[in-house]
Amino acid sequence: MSDLQRQRMQMVEVQLAKRGVSDARVLQAFRTVPRELFVLERDTQSAYEDCAQPLTSGQTISQPYVVAVTAQALSLRGHERVLEVGTGSGYSAAILASLAHSVFSIERLPELAASAQARLARLGFAAVHVRCGDGTLGWPEEAPFDAIAVTAAGPAVPPALLAQLRIGGRLVMPIGPENGPQVLTRIHRESADSWATKELLNVRFVPLIGEHAFRAGLETIEQ
Repeated sequence: MSDLQRQRMQMVEVQLAKRGVSDARVLQAFRTVPRELFVLERDTQSAYEDCAQPLTSGQTISQPYVVAVTAQALSLRGHERVLEVGTGSGYSAAILASLAHSVFSIERLPELAASAQARLARLGFAAVHVRCGDGTLGWPEEAPFDAIAVTAAGPAVPPALLAQLRIGGRLVMPIGPENGPQVLTRIHRESADSWATKELLNVRFVPLIGEHAFRAGLETIEQ
């Protein structure tokens, strides 16, 4: 076992299992997906530290614990179609693809979308489909989704995402101001017009940019 593999196993036991992540399938996904291949090359040796890591274009790869809490809250069992908003390097999409049937991931920055798509394909994650666009609009032609994960913080859940969530499905998103306290929140769609909300933990994410979130930077979106 390599040093990085040992670090990965330790991350699962110390950062995840001991902090309340108990879903066996989620823990196994984190044992399997090599996070060091999703961070910048200069950060390979620190890939399993208990923190977010920088990516290009001012974006980040989320702290492993937060990714795990999100995955566990989605309650994936293997048959689901999942929408992810904010592909980044593709790490969260790879985790979700290990837990669900298929993942449709939207990234607003063209360079990140292209690199994530190539990386995921190279690593064999054929169930992940990546496109560049405004994630706050969702992916209507592939809806409805059994689960939706949003990896950037917005002031509220975009209406398009709520509409594209199947009845019985779950959505997890950090909600709060761009430069203030944010709460990772799970929303369970109980019926056509009934929603149950649960706050999971306090977090700090990059802002969600798009038509139904923070609008600054829309010029970077490639349609």
